[in-house]
Amino acid sequence: MQAAILSLLLLGALSEVQALHLIHLPATGNVAENSPPETSVHKFSVKLSASLSPVMPGFPLIINSSPLTEAFRVNWLSGTDFEVVTTGKEQLDFETGPRIFDLQIYVKDDVGVTDLQILTVQVTDVNEPPEFQGNLAKGLDLSIVEGANPGFLYQFEAFDPEDTRQNIPLSYFLIPSSENFTMSNNATLFSTTEFDFEAGHRSYHFVVEVRDSQGLKASTALRINIVNINDEVPRFTSPRRVYRIPEELGPGTIVANITAEDPDDKGFTSFLLYSITTVNSYFMINQLTGTIQVARRLNRDAGELRQNPAISLEVLVKDRPFGGQENRKQITFIVEDINDNPSTCTKFTFSIMVPERAAKGTLLLDLNKFCFDDDSEAPNNQFNFTTPSGVGSSGRFLQDPAGSGKIVLIGDLDYENPSNLAAGNKYTVIIQVQDVAPPYYKNNIYIYILTSPENEFPLVFDSPSYVFAVSELSPARTRIGQVHATDKDLPQGDIVYSISTGGASLQYPNIFWINPQTGELQLVTKADYETSPVHILRVQATNSEDSSSVTVTVNILEENDEKPICTPNSYFLAIPVDLKVGTNIQNFKLTCTDLDSSPRSFRYSIGPGNINRHFTFSPNAGSNVTSLLLATRFDYASGLDKIWNYKLLVYITDDNLLSGRKRAGALVETGTVTLSISVIPRPTTVVTTTPRPRVTYQILRKNVYSPSAWYVPFVITLGSVLLLGLLVSLIVLLAKAIYRHCPRKTGKHRTSLVKKGEMKDAKRELVVETIQMNTVFDGEAKDPVTGAIYEFNSKSGARRWKDPLTQMPKWKESRPQEAVTGEGTKPPGGSDKERDGLSSKAQAEDAGPGSRNQDGRPSTPKERNPALKSQASPKLHPEK
Repeated sequence: MQAAILSLLLLGALSEVQALHLIHLPATGNVAENSPPETSVHKFSVKLSASLSPVMPGFPLIINSSPLTEAFRVNWLSGTDFEVVTTGKEQLDFETGPRIFDLQIYVKDDVGVTDLQILTVQVTDVNEPPEFQGNLAKGLDLSIVEGANPGFLYQFEAFDPEDTRQNIPLSYFLIPSSENFTMSNNATLFSTTEFDFEAGHRSYHFVVEVRDSQGLKASTALRINIVNINDEVPRFTSPRRVYRIPEELGPGTIVANITAEDPDDKGFTSFLLYSITTVNSYFMINQLTGTIQVARRLNRDAGELRQNPAISLEVLVKDRPFGGQENRKQITFIVEDINDNPSTCTKFTFSIMVPERAAKGTLLLDLNKFCFDDDSEAPNNQFNFTTPSGVGSSGRFLQDPAGSGKIVLIGDLDYENPSNLAAGNKYTVIIQVQDVAPPYYKNNIYIYILTSPENEFPLVFDSPSYVFAVSELSPARTRIGQVHATDKDLPQGDIVYSISTGGASLQYPNIFWINPQTGELQLVTKADYETSPVHILRVQATNSEDSSSVTVTVNILEENDEKPICTPNSYFLAIPVDLKVGTNIQNFKLTCTDLDSSPRSFRYSIGPGNINRHFTFSPNAGSNVTSLLLATRFDYASGLDKIWNYKLLVYITDDNLLSGRKRAGALVETGTVTLSISVIPRPTTVVTTTPRPRVTYQILRKNVYSPSAWYVPFVITLGSVLLLGLLVSLIVLLAKAIYRHCPRKTGKHRTSLVKKGEMKDAKRELVVETIQMNTVFDGEAKDPVTGAIYEFNSKSGARRWKDPLTQMPKWKESRPQEAVTGEGTKPPGGSDKERDGLSSKAQAEDAGPGSRNQDGRPSTPKERNPALKSQASPKLHPEK
């Protein structure tokens, strides 16, 4: 830094004649510590260069300082005159801060000519007054409890900035002086008397002054407060103890104001706290003001207030900050009833049924049983009723006595009365229930009175009896006649008609039906004159209140509706071919009857089948008995007759339609008889006339199959299918038994497993192999021969190789000696166990995963090696 400055100074000296130059610099200036802003430190001027170019705006300026500081800056005075002044940004303190500052002042004109000079500023010491530290400099408030003993109050302390080591003593003064307080030389404040808050001053104001040895001083304000203590019990100033308040005051309503004072200081009542010690939910108190307010609804008409309207409370007042002095007071609130509930009823609409013959003066309704007022005290809970009004009620109903709420009948309620019918036998009574106390609440009550009809008149038919006639040929649902009954009682109810007795026949319990609404009598089925020519019915009419019955006579008109019935109805006859004409064939006769015709009304004729008119009846009319005669001879020789068996259909007609009985019309009915006649060519034996053919013919008719018997072929077919199924199952079972018990042909062993000499001593061993499909394999073991892992079932013993594709057994190449042993020779020193191991090894090889039989399915060990059928399988032991 100094080298740079020397270079600049040398450069300035070389061009002193034409260079820009700072006059009065370098120089040394002095400034007092704690100088205020804009204090002048040093003045200097600028000599312009030969070009007379002015100094650039903002120059000269302080470009650097040692130590760094912002306490100085350059101010322009006039022309080319400038001065260095303090900025006030940093406090210049001789005792605690730097005392010398080197300022580098740099100037530059418009053509770029510059100059740089050094100004050394020295901070000079100034005697400073002492100071109170911290908040003490702003003042001090002290409090003394009244009655406290005189003594130490506070220790003041000040600081002299000039005495950093605090060796110079300071002097303290209490202004103005007081007999109650004193200040010692070491700045200790004492009280000299005992203070009384109520009798003397409540506060004192002083100035505490501190001075140094040169007389410089500082001061701070001191206020001493005398603190009142609470040594008196608060006293209630509100004398009232009983308060009467109306019910239903809203929450928050002020009902009482409890006041108290503190004898210690009447001016500080706001410091008293109020509370209610009694447990209640109706009132709360403001703890600061003592006002009591409603906390919840006050309902005088319900709960505990209905029984006891008085609420007693204990109010507690105590000092809030001063020792907790307290006092208690009992007050009582009496909740008074108001008329806040209107008179009401359990229901406001009544419907009453009154018999039409009810006597005048009958009590219909007592409203006092349904109406009430919830208010707790009279007259608030009293009510009455207004005069009844309403459509149709005048002259029929009255409140007796007036205002009592008792509704009585005073008029006529005859249901059939025209004036009552005009009103519809329905009446409306409107009455009001109202309080007797203000504000006179009202409620409307609506009474609907309905007249209930009574059975005053009987149910009567319009005729004492009825007589109807119907033809026996009339079909079902034919109208026969109609009955009608009436009831003068109103309102007219539905009349239901029914047949109580009569109208039965042999086939039907009743052949008549009556419409229950209209009374119309109809046929259920045809009536039969021959069975019952007259039916006497008892028809009953019923409504909701009464019933009545009447006799109905139905005459059945006779008709010719019965066909003639002849015996026999069918017959078989055999006649010789040479029977004489006019002969009664086998003495055959027809005997006919008709329920509605006389025996002389029958006419006989033969229909289809009487070829060449060989047969006739005699007589053919006028009798109910006739005989079968041969009318013409048979001629088979000439070819006139060709058939030998005749089937005749005989018609019997009742032509006699005239009689003395009543008839609905002239009708003809025809009956039929079937005859089978067989012509016997030249019989050699006497034709028997026994009725055996007739009996045989009837049996044949009974055994003829009817198409309606569908179940016969069904049963036969079903039985055949079941029998066939049983036969097939027996065949399958037989085949399985043969397959299990018959031996199968096996192949010849290539090698002998035992020596020929040992065959006699060898014991036969039975090998039973059971293959169980879908077996659960719950264990694993290692084959001792192959080393392969196999799975086994612990219950059945079934086993299989595990992962056969990856666990193929590896066999070592057999040596010639092993090959010889395989041909049946026992190796030297070989034991049975070794032989068993070899057999097991061969069996395991045969049981490989690639082994298949001829059908392509996995082969069993027996199929792969027939020799194993006669040798026991090796037992597999799990590896331990």
